[in-house]
Amino acid sequence: MAWTFRCSRTTSPGQLSTSPCRTTSSRSSPTMSCHASAASGPSTSTTISSLPRLSVAPQFLPRSLRVADLAANQVTEIFPLTFGEKPALRSVYLHNNQLSNAGLPPDAFHGSEAVVILSLSSNRLSYLPPSLPPSLERLHLQNNLISKVPRGALSRQTHLRELYLQHNQLTDSGLDATTFSKLHHLEYLDLSHNRLASVPAGLPRTLALLHLGRNRIRRVEAARLRGARGLRYLLLQHNQLGATGLPAGALRPLRGLHTLHLYGNGLARVPLALPRRLRALVLPHNHVTTLGARDLAGTPGLAELNLAYNRLVSARVHRRAFRPLRALRSLDLAGNLLTRLPGGLPGGLHTLRLQRNQLRALEPEPLAGLDQLRELSLAHNRLRVGDIGPGTWHELQALQVLDLSHNELSFVPPDLPEALEELHLQGNRISHVGPEAFLSTPRLRALFLRANRLHMTSIAPDAFLGLLHLSVVDTAGNPEQVLVRLPHATPRQPRAGSPRAWRGPAV
Repeated sequence: MAWTFRCSRTTSPGQLSTSPCRTTSSRSSPTMSCHASAASGPSTSTTISSLPRLSVAPQFLPRSLRVADLAANQVTEIFPLTFGEKPALRSVYLHNNQLSNAGLPPDAFHGSEAVVILSLSSNRLSYLPPSLPPSLERLHLQNNLISKVPRGALSRQTHLRELYLQHNQLTDSGLDATTFSKLHHLEYLDLSHNRLASVPAGLPRTLALLHLGRNRIRRVEAARLRGARGLRYLLLQHNQLGATGLPAGALRPLRGLHTLHLYGNGLARVPLALPRRLRALVLPHNHVTTLGARDLAGTPGLAELNLAYNRLVSARVHRRAFRPLRALRSLDLAGNLLTRLPGGLPGGLHTLRLQRNQLRALEPEPLAGLDQLRELSLAHNRLRVGDIGPGTWHELQALQVLDLSHNELSFVPPDLPEALEELHLQGNRISHVGPEAFLSTPRLRALFLRANRLHMTSIAPDAFLGLLHLSVVDTAGNPEQVLVRLPHATPRQPRAGSPRAWRGPAV
């Protein structure tokens, strides 16, 4: 007969338990419910209600126990036979307690060789506990006070696949070259939000994701990554990588790297000699000022490039900088200092973000050939209708979303793309919408005109004629309420309760 033991704090309506396992609700003050239930055989369950949170774990639990949930209590002490000598035990949840290392005996899991999930997160552990079950596959230790992993503490956990150590106090001296070297099945390692100054040594080759965000790493050395040749995702955001923090070739051992996150560092240029198979490079909020003709040539397989909120100026972006990226589908250049569209954009682009730059003109040439572009954001620039050259939108045959909000447009730009479904014009200077404004956009579904200079009769009665798919027209925040007449979607009579074709004054 297999047993499950749950002792979790119940909550009143509106409160959420921090335990991932079963809780009960009560209309009165918070109480504790402990459940010991058998998985088969006659009903053998007990319930103890109206108890305070547990501060000490039960000394003895059934030998056939399979799942133990003591999460969200105030447990400070575990006994040898609380979880020890339980050959069927598979999962133990002890997160959100008050456990220190003194409260976890060395033989806490002796004789329990089948435990695959152990959650000790959000406790008061100062070092990684020794003598953990060798059968572990997932170990949660985040949100503790861990500053050290003792030598050999993880030498027996050769089946471990996921290790969570984020939000601790780990420094370089708290790890050594053998800390992770025996974890021959480790795939996921989260060391973010610690105090590491360098990439840990001895990383296993099975590792697929390494999260090192929000540490104090100043430089990445190739030698530290040589063992992790199977790495697919490397997250280094919010560290202290400066101009020389990622030297050329530092990531060369990671031949299969798919995604590299470098958000919020101090890099002055795109790192050189990146892995050739890289698919996503995320580099916003750095100090990149220049894109040379060959800076991206080594990563022809890039599908996503994010250079938002750097310091790029048009004069320092080479006209062939993006040409090698034939697989590129998403390009984010928002929040830079660009005054014109970059040239040589790959024809396979689906998304192009250029909001919050200093664009003053749009010409057809940079957008030529972008016949697969579906989303274009030009919000928060300095564009006027007269600055948009004739034929600018001509080749954007697949464009569905166009954001021209928060510019200096005085009327709806003419000859918009035929495939357009969503048009953002809010925050401009538009005071009139004529009857021919949307003749070129028969598929338009949503139109945003809020915070312009529109008055009650500023929109011509026939402005939306033929727009059978139009269902949203947002005119809030104008000087007056605006009369909006939407066309009938179909010739049939609307069903009871459905929106009317004419919606009266719209705000």
